[in-house]
Amino acid sequence: MAYLAPAEFVTKMVDAGESKIFMSTRDTIIRAYMAGAILALAAAFAVTVTVNTGNPLLGALLFPVGFCMLYLMGFDLLTGVFTLAPLAVFDKRPGATWGGVMRNWGLVFVGNFAGALTVAVFMAIIVTFGFTEAPNAVGLKLGAIGESRTVGYAAHGAAGMLTLFIRGVMCNWMVSTGVVAAMMSTSVSGKVIGMWMPILVFFYMGFEHSIVNMFLFPSGLMLGGKFTLMDYFIWNEIPTVIGNLVGGLTFVGATLYSTHYKTAPKRATR
Repeated sequence: MAYLAPAEFVTKMVDAGESKIFMSTRDTIIRAYMAGAILALAAAFAVTVTVNTGNPLLGALLFPVGFCMLYLMGFDLLTGVFTLAPLAVFDKRPGATWGGVMRNWGLVFVGNFAGALTVAVFMAIIVTFGFTEAPNAVGLKLGAIGESRTVGYAAHGAAGMLTLFIRGVMCNWMVSTGVVAAMMSTSVSGKVIGMWMPILVFFYMGFEHSIVNMFLFPSGLMLGGKFTLMDYFIWNEIPTVIGNLVGGLTFVGATLYSTHYKTAPKRATR
């Protein structure tokens, strides 16, 4: 699979973070919109497979197809730029500032949300025949997911919020590992294999991904889920975004950068 050594692919990570900071507003929004839409479609596909087969593992096995497609086309997820963009600042690349990082994060969030919301509307139309019938089995499942992963957390109070946050951390540990894994190879097959493994782990384990949730919860609201818009933001999206930021930056970006890009001096031997 034309494997690259860690020092090589971590350099690619820093270069990618720099390019994202200086990307134009138009390109950032377009790439983020398409990434959110494709990932949302993959989530809808995985839920459909799970409902039709009764096998959640099969849905999780197939979900990474969306992540692979969007990455190979050069589109951007918030979870990925959480990990990559700060590396350019850590490396003191010319012109790279925290203001530029925050600009990138904000634009990608907006683009991802718009793309995921578009697919949420499309799917709500599909599973209700244009809102003329009750939701089908897939629609009912989407509503149930949104309910269990908002008010379900709220029912446990602070413990529920902690669990939600940790699931967000664990999610982007895996998702950002998938982003980095694609840089470990120069072949399409190698990139796909590298991405597939950690994305499968996150989805089957039920970790919280902020962009997947931008699809699941709005569609759930449109399909009769018994939770509110504020439930979604307070008891899922906001803590998930924070958890995704912490997980990707600390467990993937900062650790790889600190040990493979800025290595410690070798111990002298006698």
